[in-house]
Amino acid sequence: MGFDDKFDNKTEEFSGKAKETVGDMTGDDELKAEGSADQLKGKTKQVGEKVKDLGKDVKDKFSK
Repeated sequence: MGFDDKFDNKTEEFSGKAKETVGDMTGDDELKAEGSADQLKGKTKQVGEKVKDLGKDVKDKFSK
C-alpha cells in the first residue's frame, strides 16, 4: 500500500469521525450516519490494501 493510499484512507476515516461528531452534537442523524459510513469505508479500504500487500509478500516469497 502506497503512502498516498494510506493517507487517503486515513483522511476518509478521520473526516467521517468529524462528521459523526458534528452530527451527534447538532442532532443531525443524517450527518452522523454519513460520518459512520465514511469511517467504515476508510477502514475497509485499509484492510483491503493490507490484504493486497500480504498477498504480494507471499507471492514474492514463493517466487524466490
